[in-house]
Amino acid sequence: MLTGLIKKRHNLRTSLIFKSIWCSICIVSLVIYTRSTFADDAIPESLPEEPRVEKPAYEQTCSSCECSGPDFWNQTTLTENLFQRRPCLAEQGITFDADVSQFYMGVASGGAEQEFRYAGHGDYVMNIDSGKLGGPQGLFVKLRAEHRFGESINNATGAIIPANILPDLPVADRDQLYLTNVLFTQMFSESFGVFAGKMDTLDGDMNAFAHGRGKTQFTNAAFVATPIGLRTIVYSSLGAGFLIMQEGEPIFTFTVINSTDTSRTSGFDELFANGASVIPELRLPTNLFGRPGHFLFGASWSSRDYAALEQDPFIVLPDIPISRKTDSWSLYWNFDQYLFVDPCDATRGWGLFGRAGIADAETNPIEWFLSFGVGGNSPISSREADTFGVGWYYSATSDRLSPFINTILGGVGDGYGVELFYNIEVTKWFHLTADMQVLRPARQTVDTALLVGLRAVIEL
Repeated sequence: MLTGLIKKRHNLRTSLIFKSIWCSICIVSLVIYTRSTFADDAIPESLPEEPRVEKPAYEQTCSSCECSGPDFWNQTTLTENLFQRRPCLAEQGITFDADVSQFYMGVASGGAEQEFRYAGHGDYVMNIDSGKLGGPQGLFVKLRAEHRFGESINNATGAIIPANILPDLPVADRDQLYLTNVLFTQMFSESFGVFAGKMDTLDGDMNAFAHGRGKTQFTNAAFVATPIGLRTIVYSSLGAGFLIMQEGEPIFTFTVINSTDTSRTSGFDELFANGASVIPELRLPTNLFGRPGHFLFGASWSSRDYAALEQDPFIVLPDIPISRKTDSWSLYWNFDQYLFVDPCDATRGWGLFGRAGIADAETNPIEWFLSFGVGGNSPISSREADTFGVGWYYSATSDRLSPFINTILGGVGDGYGVELFYNIEVTKWFHLTADMQVLRPARQTVDTALLVGLRAVIEL
Protein backbone atom coordinates (compact mmCIF):
# COMPACT_ATOMS: atom_id res chain seq x y z
CA MET A 1 0.00 0.00 0.00
CA LEU A 2 2.78 2.32 0.90
CA THR A 3 5.30 1.31 -1.73
CA GLY A 4 5.75 1.86 -5.43
CA LEU A 5 6.89 5.45 -5.30
CA ILE A 6 7.61 7.52 -8.38
CA LYS A 7 11.21 8.54 -8.84
CA LYS A 8 11.66 12.32 -8.80
CA ARG A 9 14.53 14.27 -10.29
CA HIS A 10 16.69 16.18 -7.88
CA ASN A 11 16.25 19.48 -9.71
CA LEU A 12 12.49 19.43 -9.11
CA ARG A 13 12.73 19.51 -5.34
CA THR A 14 12.90 23.29 -4.99
CA SER A 15 9.86 23.81 -7.20
CA LEU A 16 7.90 21.30 -5.15
CA ILE A 17 8.63 23.23 -1.96
CA PHE A 18 7.30 26.45 -3.49
CA LYS A 19 4.32 24.58 -4.87
CA SER A 20 3.45 23.31 -1.40
CA ILE A 21 3.80 26.68 0.29
CA TRP A 22 1.84 28.47 -2.45
CA CYS A 23 -0.96 25.90 -2.11
CA SER A 24 -1.05 26.54 1.63
CA ILE A 25 -1.34 30.31 1.22
CA CYS A 26 -4.11 29.95 -1.37
CA ILE A 27 -6.17 27.74 0.90
CA VAL A 28 -5.68 30.02 3.89
CA SER A 29 -6.80 33.02 1.81
CA LEU A 30 -9.90 31.16 0.67
CA VAL A 31 -10.89 30.37 4.23
CA ILE A 32 -10.43 33.97 5.41
CA TYR A 33 -12.32 35.69 2.66
CA THR A 34 -15.27 33.27 2.49
CA ARG A 35 -15.98 33.54 6.28
CA SER A 36 -15.19 31.88 5.95
CA THR A 37 -12.14 9.04 13.82
CA PHE A 38 -10.86 5.99 12.10
CA ALA A 39 -13.40 7.29 14.12
CA ASP A 40 -11.36 9.73 16.21
CA ASP A 41 -11.59 12.10 13.22
CA ALA A 42 -15.19 12.50 14.32
CA ILE A 43 -14.29 14.03 17.67
CA PRO A 44 -15.27 17.72 17.56
CA GLU A 45 -13.01 20.46 18.84
CA SER A 46 -15.70 21.59 21.28
CA LEU A 47 -18.91 20.18 22.70
CA PRO A 48 -22.35 21.61 21.90
CA GLU A 49 -23.29 24.77 23.75
CA GLU A 50 -26.64 25.91 25.09
CA PRO A 51 -28.37 28.43 22.85
CA ARG A 52 -27.38 32.01 23.67
CA VAL A 53 -29.82 34.78 24.39
CA GLU A 54 -27.86 37.39 22.51
CA LYS A 55 -27.89 37.67 18.74
CA PRO A 56 -26.20 34.87 16.75
CA ALA A 57 -22.47 34.90 16.18
CA TYR A 58 -22.83 35.44 12.46
CA GLU A 59 -24.43 38.82 13.16
CA GLN A 60 -21.74 39.92 15.56
CA THR A 61 -18.88 42.16 14.54
CA CYS A 62 -15.21 41.63 15.10
CA SER A 63 -14.84 44.69 17.29
CA SER A 64 -14.40 42.58 20.40
CA CYS A 65 -11.65 40.40 18.91
CA GLU A 66 -8.01 40.93 19.61
CA CYS A 67 -6.51 41.65 16.20
CA SER A 68 -3.17 43.17 17.03
CA GLY A 69 -1.36 39.85 17.19
CA PRO A 70 2.00 39.05 18.80
CA ASP A 71 5.37 39.63 17.24
CA PHE A 72 6.65 37.42 14.45
CA TRP A 73 8.85 35.13 16.55
CA ASN A 74 6.30 34.55 19.31
CA GLN A 75 3.16 34.05 17.25
CA THR A 76 1.70 30.57 17.14
CA THR A 77 1.43 30.32 13.34
CA LEU A 78 3.51 31.72 10.49
CA THR A 79 0.61 33.77 9.07
CA GLU A 80 -0.91 34.91 12.37
CA ASN A 81 -0.20 38.60 11.73
CA LEU A 82 -1.06 38.30 8.05
CA PHE A 83 -4.56 36.93 8.63
CA GLN A 84 -5.67 38.66 11.80
CA ARG A 85 -9.33 37.70 11.41
CA ARG A 86 -8.61 34.09 12.37
CA PRO A 87 -9.43 34.67 16.08
CA CYS A 88 -12.66 36.36 15.05
CA LEU A 89 -13.60 33.48 12.78
CA ALA A 90 -12.81 31.04 15.59
CA GLU A 91 -15.32 32.85 17.81
CA GLN A 92 -17.85 32.46 15.01
CA GLY A 93 -17.22 28.71 14.70
CA ILE A 94 -14.64 28.45 11.90
CA THR A 95 -11.09 27.32 12.60
CA PHE A 96 -8.35 26.54 10.13
CA ASP A 97 -5.08 24.70 10.73
CA ALA A 98 -2.41 24.13 8.13
CA ASP A 99 1.13 22.82 8.20
CA VAL A 100 3.86 21.68 5.84
CA SER A 101 6.22 18.88 6.94
CA GLN A 102 9.52 18.43 5.15
CA PHE A 103 11.97 15.56 5.51
CA TYR A 104 15.56 15.02 4.50
CA MET A 105 16.46 11.44 5.39
CA GLY A 106 18.95 8.90 4.17
CA VAL A 107 20.26 5.39 4.65
CA ALA A 108 23.79 5.92 5.94
CA SER A 109 24.68 2.22 5.88
CA GLY A 110 23.05 -1.09 5.04
CA GLY A 111 19.51 -1.25 3.69
CA ALA A 112 18.57 -1.75 0.03
CA GLU A 113 20.08 1.57 -1.16
CA GLN A 114 22.45 3.99 0.50
CA GLU A 115 21.28 7.48 -0.40
CA PHE A 116 19.55 10.58 1.00
CA ARG A 117 16.17 11.86 -0.25
CA TYR A 118 13.93 14.89 0.24
CA ALA A 119 10.16 14.55 0.69
CA GLY A 120 7.28 16.35 2.33
CA HIS A 121 3.61 16.57 3.12
CA GLY A 122 1.04 19.36 3.30
CA ASP A 123 -1.95 19.13 5.64
CA TYR A 124 -4.87 21.62 5.64
CA VAL A 125 -7.80 21.21 8.05
CA MET A 126 -10.96 23.28 8.54
CA ASN A 127 -13.41 22.72 11.41
CA ILE A 128 -16.87 24.28 11.47
CA ASP A 129 -19.07 24.58 14.56
CA SER A 130 -22.61 24.99 13.26
CA GLY A 131 -23.95 26.16 16.64
CA LYS A 132 -21.62 29.14 16.80
CA LEU A 133 -22.66 30.12 13.26
CA GLY A 134 -26.31 30.21 14.28
CA GLY A 135 -27.10 26.78 12.79
CA PRO A 136 -28.05 23.48 14.44
CA GLN A 137 -26.49 22.99 17.85
CA GLY A 138 -24.02 20.13 18.23
CA LEU A 139 -23.29 19.80 14.48
CA PHE A 140 -19.62 19.86 13.50
CA VAL A 141 -17.98 19.57 10.08
CA LYS A 142 -14.36 18.60 9.46
CA LEU A 143 -12.62 19.11 6.11
CA ARG A 144 -9.08 17.89 5.41
CA ALA A 145 -7.04 18.27 2.22
CA GLU A 146 -3.51 16.91 1.94
CA HIS A 147 -0.78 16.14 -0.53
CA ARG A 148 2.70 14.70 -0.67
CA PHE A 149 5.78 15.72 -2.66
CA GLY A 150 9.37 14.67 -3.19
CA GLU A 151 10.84 11.17 -2.98
CA SER A 152 10.25 8.90 0.01
CA ILE A 153 13.11 7.01 1.62
CA ASN A 154 11.00 3.97 2.52
CA ASN A 155 11.96 1.64 -0.33
CA ALA A 156 15.66 2.35 0.28
CA THR A 157 15.54 0.89 3.82
CA GLY A 158 14.37 -2.53 2.63
CA ALA A 159 11.94 -2.76 5.56
CA ILE A 160 8.28 -3.78 5.18
CA ILE A 161 7.04 -1.19 7.69
CA PRO A 162 7.61 2.37 6.36
CA ALA A 163 10.34 4.22 8.21
CA ASN A 164 8.64 7.53 7.36
CA ILE A 165 4.90 7.20 6.87
CA LEU A 166 3.86 10.78 6.10
CA PRO A 167 5.52 11.26 2.65
CA ASP A 168 3.54 8.25 1.36
CA LEU A 169 0.16 9.80 2.21
CA PRO A 170 -2.48 10.20 0.99
CA VAL A 171 -1.45 8.39 -2.23
CA ALA A 172 2.10 7.07 -2.41
CA ASP A 173 2.72 7.63 -6.12
CA ARG A 174 0.82 10.90 -6.61
CA ASP A 175 1.53 14.49 -5.56
CA GLN A 176 -1.92 16.00 -6.21
CA LEU A 177 -4.01 17.63 -3.49
CA TYR A 178 -6.73 15.21 -2.29
CA LEU A 179 -9.72 15.72 -0.03
CA THR A 180 -9.43 12.94 2.57
CA ASN A 181 -11.97 14.19 5.13
CA VAL A 182 -15.49 15.52 4.68
CA LEU A 183 -16.88 14.42 8.01
CA PHE A 184 -20.14 15.41 9.73
CA THR A 185 -20.54 14.83 13.47
CA GLN A 186 -23.76 15.39 15.39
CA MET A 187 -23.42 15.48 19.18
CA PHE A 188 -26.70 14.80 20.97
CA SER A 189 -25.17 15.36 24.40
CA GLU A 190 -21.78 15.86 26.00
CA SER A 191 -21.26 12.09 25.95
CA PHE A 192 -22.86 10.73 22.76
CA GLY A 193 -22.67 11.55 19.06
CA VAL A 194 -22.86 10.05 15.58
CA PHE A 195 -20.70 10.76 12.52
CA ALA A 196 -20.74 10.04 8.79
CA GLY A 197 -18.84 11.05 5.68
CA LYS A 198 -15.39 10.60 4.21
CA MET A 199 -12.74 10.08 6.88
CA ASP A 200 -9.10 9.11 7.24
CA THR A 201 -8.11 6.48 9.77
CA LEU A 202 -4.69 7.76 10.85
CA ASP A 203 -6.18 9.41 13.94
CA GLY A 204 -7.23 6.01 15.27
CA ASP A 205 -5.22 3.92 17.74
CA MET A 206 -4.51 7.04 19.82
CA ASN A 207 -1.50 7.14 22.14
CA ALA A 208 -0.14 10.04 24.18
CA PHE A 209 3.52 9.34 23.34
CA ALA A 210 3.44 7.38 20.07
CA HIS A 211 0.98 8.89 17.60
CA GLY A 212 1.20 12.40 16.15
CA ARG A 213 0.43 11.47 12.51
CA GLY A 214 4.17 11.21 11.83
CA LYS A 215 4.84 14.95 12.19
CA THR A 216 5.01 15.69 15.92
CA GLN A 217 6.44 12.48 17.41
CA PHE A 218 7.87 9.37 15.71
CA THR A 219 8.07 9.06 11.90
CA ASN A 220 8.15 5.24 11.65
CA ALA A 221 4.71 3.76 10.98
CA ALA A 222 5.34 1.22 13.76
CA PHE A 223 5.03 4.04 16.32
CA VAL A 224 2.29 6.12 14.67
CA ALA A 225 -0.37 3.39 14.69
CA THR A 226 -0.25 -0.37 14.82
CA PRO A 227 0.65 -1.76 11.37
CA ILE A 228 -1.24 -4.95 12.21
CA GLY A 229 -4.41 -3.50 10.64
CA LEU A 230 -2.94 -2.27 7.35
CA ARG A 231 -4.65 -5.11 5.48
CA THR A 232 -8.17 -4.48 6.77
CA ILE A 233 -8.22 -0.72 7.47
CA VAL A 234 -7.86 1.59 4.47
CA TYR A 235 -6.49 5.10 4.81
CA SER A 236 -9.42 7.20 3.56
CA SER A 237 -12.94 6.22 2.54
CA LEU A 238 -16.64 6.72 3.26
CA GLY A 239 -18.05 5.46 6.52
CA ALA A 240 -20.22 6.12 9.56
CA GLY A 241 -20.34 5.35 13.26
CA PHE A 242 -20.92 6.62 16.76
CA LEU A 243 -18.80 7.68 19.72
CA ILE A 244 -19.14 7.85 23.49
CA MET A 245 -17.18 10.53 25.34
CA GLN A 246 -16.21 11.06 28.94
CA GLU A 247 -14.78 14.31 30.26
CA GLY A 248 -14.01 15.51 26.73
CA GLU A 249 -12.21 12.33 25.63
CA PRO A 250 -13.55 9.47 23.51
CA ILE A 251 -13.83 6.23 25.47
CA PHE A 252 -15.58 4.16 22.77
CA THR A 253 -15.89 4.51 19.00
CA PHE A 254 -17.57 2.21 16.52
CA THR A 255 -16.92 2.72 12.83
CA VAL A 256 -18.11 1.03 9.65
CA ILE A 257 -16.00 2.07 6.66
CA ASN A 258 -15.76 1.09 3.02
CA SER A 259 -13.06 -1.59 2.47
CA THR A 260 -11.76 0.17 -0.65
CA ASP A 261 -9.44 3.16 -0.26
CA THR A 262 -10.92 6.18 -2.05
CA SER A 263 -8.39 8.90 -1.23
CA ARG A 264 -8.37 9.91 -4.91
CA THR A 265 -12.17 9.90 -5.45
CA SER A 266 -15.40 10.81 -3.71
CA GLY A 267 -15.92 7.15 -2.88
CA PHE A 268 -19.59 6.87 -3.86
CA ASP A 269 -18.97 4.74 -6.94
CA GLU A 270 -16.92 2.25 -4.90
CA LEU A 271 -19.11 2.35 -1.78
CA PHE A 272 -19.14 -1.17 -0.29
CA ALA A 273 -18.51 -2.67 -3.72
CA ASN A 274 -15.76 -4.82 -2.21
CA GLY A 275 -17.15 -5.15 1.30
CA ALA A 276 -16.97 -3.17 4.52
CA SER A 277 -14.65 -2.93 7.52
CA VAL A 278 -15.91 -2.77 11.10
CA ILE A 279 -13.64 -1.06 13.66
CA PRO A 280 -14.54 -0.82 17.38
CA GLU A 281 -12.14 0.87 19.82
CA LEU A 282 -12.36 1.14 23.62
CA ARG A 283 -9.98 3.64 25.26
CA LEU A 284 -10.12 3.68 29.05
CA PRO A 285 -8.43 6.32 31.20
CA THR A 286 -6.30 5.05 34.08
CA ASN A 287 -4.71 6.62 37.15
CA LEU A 288 -1.86 4.33 38.10
CA PHE A 289 0.40 5.61 40.87
CA GLY A 290 -1.63 8.81 40.88
CA ARG A 291 -0.61 9.66 37.30
CA PRO A 292 -2.77 9.62 34.15
CA GLY A 293 -2.68 7.02 31.41
CA HIS A 294 -4.83 5.00 29.01
CA PHE A 295 -5.48 1.44 27.88
CA LEU A 296 -6.86 1.01 24.35
CA PHE A 297 -8.43 -2.16 22.97
CA GLY A 298 -9.29 -2.30 19.28
CA ALA A 299 -10.27 -4.71 16.54
CA SER A 300 -10.95 -4.74 12.83
CA TRP A 301 -12.88 -7.10 10.60
CA SER A 302 -13.32 -6.79 6.85
CA SER A 303 -15.75 -8.68 4.62
CA ARG A 304 -13.56 -8.11 1.56
CA ASP A 305 -12.15 -11.00 -0.50
CA TYR A 306 -8.37 -11.19 -0.17
CA ALA A 307 -5.78 -13.08 -2.17
CA ALA A 308 -4.42 -15.81 0.08
CA LEU A 309 -0.77 -15.40 0.99
CA GLU A 310 -0.11 -18.98 -0.11
CA GLN A 311 -0.97 -18.03 -3.70
CA ASP A 312 2.09 -18.39 -5.91
CA PRO A 313 1.98 -15.48 -8.40
CA PHE A 314 4.17 -17.48 -10.78
CA ILE A 315 1.30 -19.88 -11.61
CA VAL A 316 -1.55 -17.37 -11.90
CA LEU A 317 -2.88 -18.25 -15.38
CA PRO A 318 -6.28 -17.71 -17.06
CA ASP A 319 -7.33 -21.30 -16.36
CA ILE A 320 -5.95 -21.37 -12.79
CA PRO A 321 -8.06 -19.34 -10.36
CA ILE A 322 -6.45 -17.13 -7.76
CA SER A 323 -6.69 -18.61 -4.30
CA ARG A 324 -8.83 -16.24 -2.24
CA LYS A 325 -10.09 -15.96 1.30
CA THR A 326 -13.23 -14.12 2.34
CA ASP A 327 -12.80 -11.67 5.23
CA SER A 328 -9.85 -10.84 7.46
CA TRP A 329 -9.40 -9.62 11.04
CA SER A 330 -6.99 -8.04 13.49
CA LEU A 331 -6.84 -7.39 17.25
CA TYR A 332 -4.67 -4.71 18.81
CA TRP A 333 -3.91 -3.05 22.16
CA ASN A 334 -1.91 -0.07 23.29
CA PHE A 335 -1.18 1.81 26.48
CA ASP A 336 0.36 5.07 27.61
CA GLN A 337 1.29 5.81 31.19
CA TYR A 338 2.82 8.98 32.59
CA LEU A 339 5.75 8.46 34.95
CA PHE A 340 6.33 12.16 35.55
CA VAL A 341 3.91 15.10 35.46
CA ASP A 342 5.16 18.67 35.87
CA PRO A 343 3.71 19.93 39.18
CA CYS A 344 3.50 23.43 37.67
CA ASP A 345 1.92 22.33 34.37
CA ALA A 346 -0.32 19.25 34.22
CA THR A 347 -0.09 19.16 30.41
CA ARG A 348 3.66 18.46 30.52
CA GLY A 349 5.29 15.17 31.36
CA TRP A 350 6.80 11.95 30.04
CA GLY A 351 6.14 8.25 30.36
CA LEU A 352 5.94 4.79 28.83
CA PHE A 353 3.99 3.47 25.84
CA GLY A 354 3.47 0.11 24.18
CA ARG A 355 1.53 -1.65 21.42
CA ALA A 356 0.71 -5.27 20.61
CA GLY A 357 -1.47 -6.94 18.01
CA ILE A 358 -2.27 -10.12 16.09
CA ALA A 359 -3.90 -10.59 12.69
CA ASP A 360 -5.27 -13.25 10.38
CA ALA A 361 -2.10 -14.99 9.18
CA GLU A 362 -3.78 -16.24 5.99
CA THR A 363 -4.27 -12.75 4.57
CA ASN A 364 -1.94 -10.44 6.54
CA PRO A 365 1.81 -10.29 5.82
CA ILE A 366 2.35 -9.25 9.46
CA GLU A 367 1.03 -11.98 11.78
CA TRP A 368 1.80 -10.30 15.11
CA PHE A 369 3.41 -7.08 16.29
CA LEU A 370 4.96 -5.62 19.44
CA SER A 371 6.40 -2.21 20.33
CA PHE A 372 7.56 -0.45 23.48
CA GLY A 373 9.21 2.85 24.39
CA VAL A 374 9.38 6.08 26.36
CA GLY A 375 8.53 9.61 25.29
CA GLY A 376 6.95 12.96 26.11
CA ASN A 377 8.12 16.44 26.97
CA SER A 378 11.83 17.10 27.32
CA PRO A 379 13.20 16.65 30.85
CA ILE A 380 15.59 19.56 30.19
CA SER A 381 14.26 22.42 32.30
CA SER A 382 15.24 25.11 29.80
CA ARG A 383 13.54 23.28 26.89
CA GLU A 384 10.00 22.83 28.21
CA ALA A 385 8.36 22.84 24.77
CA ASP A 386 10.69 20.22 23.25
CA THR A 387 9.63 16.57 22.99
CA PHE A 388 11.52 13.29 22.67
CA GLY A 389 10.93 9.60 22.11
CA VAL A 390 12.76 6.25 22.04
CA GLY A 391 10.96 3.19 20.73
CA TRP A 392 11.59 -0.46 19.78
CA TYR A 393 9.35 -2.70 17.66
CA TYR A 394 9.21 -6.30 16.48
CA SER A 395 7.18 -7.42 13.47
CA ALA A 396 6.54 -11.14 12.87
CA THR A 397 6.02 -12.05 9.22
CA SER A 398 3.35 -14.62 8.35
CA ASP A 399 4.81 -18.06 7.59
CA ARG A 400 2.15 -18.49 4.89
CA LEU A 401 3.90 -16.24 2.38
CA SER A 402 4.30 -18.14 -0.85
CA PRO A 403 7.59 -19.93 -1.51
CA PHE A 404 7.89 -17.91 -4.73
CA ILE A 405 7.86 -14.59 -2.86
CA ASN A 406 10.36 -15.95 -0.36
CA THR A 407 12.61 -17.00 -3.21
CA ILE A 408 12.60 -13.75 -5.19
CA LEU A 409 13.14 -11.69 -2.04
CA GLY A 410 15.97 -13.92 -0.89
CA GLY A 411 14.08 -15.20 2.14
CA VAL A 412 11.67 -13.36 4.40
CA GLY A 413 11.83 -13.50 8.20
CA ASP A 414 10.82 -11.20 11.03
CA GLY A 415 11.75 -7.52 11.19
CA TYR A 416 12.56 -5.22 14.08
CA GLY A 417 13.92 -1.76 14.69
CA VAL A 418 14.64 1.16 16.99
CA GLU A 419 13.82 4.85 16.53
CA LEU A 420 15.13 7.85 18.49
CA PHE A 421 13.98 11.44 17.96
CA TYR A 422 14.30 14.85 19.59
CA ASN A 423 11.87 17.58 18.54
CA ILE A 424 13.11 21.16 19.04
CA GLU A 425 10.69 24.10 19.21
CA VAL A 426 12.62 26.77 17.32
CA THR A 427 9.55 29.01 17.44
CA LYS A 428 5.93 28.21 18.27
CA TRP A 429 5.27 27.78 14.54
CA PHE A 430 8.49 26.04 13.52
CA HIS A 431 9.74 22.71 14.87
CA LEU A 432 12.92 20.87 13.86
CA THR A 433 13.37 17.17 14.67
CA ALA A 434 16.53 15.08 14.56
CA ASP A 435 15.72 11.41 13.89
CA MET A 436 17.76 8.20 13.87
CA GLN A 437 16.59 4.64 13.20
CA VAL A 438 18.27 1.24 13.18
CA LEU A 439 16.18 -1.21 11.16
CA ARG A 440 16.62 -4.97 10.72
CA PRO A 441 14.51 -5.64 7.56
CA ALA A 442 12.38 -8.75 7.21
CA ARG A 443 14.19 -9.44 3.92
CA GLN A 444 17.07 -11.63 5.02
CA THR A 445 19.33 -10.60 2.15
CA VAL A 446 19.18 -6.91 3.14
CA ASP A 447 21.65 -5.68 5.74
CA THR A 448 20.62 -3.78 8.85
CA ALA A 449 19.91 -0.17 7.85
CA LEU A 450 21.04 2.94 9.70
CA LEU A 451 18.66 5.78 8.89
CA VAL A 452 19.34 9.39 9.88
CA GLY A 453 17.54 12.58 8.98
CA LEU A 454 15.78 15.82 9.81
CA ARG A 455 12.12 16.80 9.91
CA ALA A 456 10.97 20.43 9.67
CA VAL A 457 7.33 21.31 10.40
CA ILE A 458 5.95 24.80 9.72
CA GLU A 459 2.57 25.72 11.20
CA LEU A 460 1.01 28.00 8.62
